Amino acid sequence: MTDGPLHQPHVTIALCTYNGGAHLQFQLESFLHQHHKNWSLWISDDGSTDETLDTLQRFAQAHGEARDIRIVNGPRRGLAANYLSLLRRYDLPSGLVALSDQDDIWLRGKLTRAVRRITMECANRPESPILYGAQSFHVDNELRVIGKSSTARACPDFCNALVQNVVSGHSAVLNEAAVALVRKARDPGCLPFHDWWLYQLITAAGGTAVIDERPVLLYRQHPSATMGSHDGWRARLDRIRMVLGKTYGDWIAANLEELTRNADLLEPKANELVSTMIQGTPSWGLGRAAMLRRLGLHRQTRLGTGALMLAGFLGRV
Repeated sequence: MTDGPLHQPHVTIALCTYNGGAHLQFQLESFLHQHHKNWSLWISDDGSTDETLDTLQRFAQAHGEARDIRIVNGPRRGLAANYLSLLRRYDLPSGLVALSDQDDIWLRGKLTRAVRRITMECANRPESPILYGAQSFHVDNELRVIGKSSTARACPDFCNALVQNVVSGHSAVLNEAAVALVRKARDPGCLPFHDWWLYQLITAAGGTAVIDERPVLLYRQHPSATMGSHDGWRARLDRIRMVLGKTYGDWIAANLEELTRNADLLEPKANELVSTMIQGTPSWGLGRAAMLRRLGLHRQTRLGTGALMLAGFLGRV
């Protein structure tokens, strides 16, 4: 038995779209089936040329009288910029904001679980930014379950956020203080991933990331996904190769640059970590690996942290 919509906290679903017409209708219908009924839907479309906009407009016409549904133009600078530009809109309704991919399917209790967990966290720190994330079932295009996201083993904190993202954007929900923090941050440049940035910014500013161990959605696993499947030894080995590669170091460098631009929003310890990562010497070898270890930087597994230290030794990080 759930409370009526008038007694439920309001949640704005922030959906970003780009040529997602093939699966979009399934995601939209999963919003309607949520146990938590007090939600509005804001969509930022990044210039779709398929049937995406037609699908969105039909949905808005069918359900727009019962709730606030808006479609706005995205910045056309990529996925990360699209989500962050939507979060930074000052006309976005107050309250919680739940990010959504365009081709997932939410399980019925997704919003309810997020609202409950964030409400519990806010009871202790009502003014603190909170970022909620959860697990997902990985499915193929026929919605057959082919895996599950891996649960975070270590506490999600800034020392982890600097080198790894554990809050998947398709499950992320921000409280009002976290959204306000995103708006205070400078307009980001070329960030690799919006969810990784949110995890870094919020924990660096003294906020909290909380991870729900239960799957709350069906995530379509596309073959081309860059940071998709987290399940199994093959996925673990793929992540180790990624950590040792040049692209991973480029991602971290881009994030460090953005954190530096927002130094006034970060806690002193976080600024110290960022500064040491950028200016610390040596830039490679045993000294670099020892520095990363001394700073307390860690990934979620010993194997992953070991790969991080090796990347430091090689001068990748």
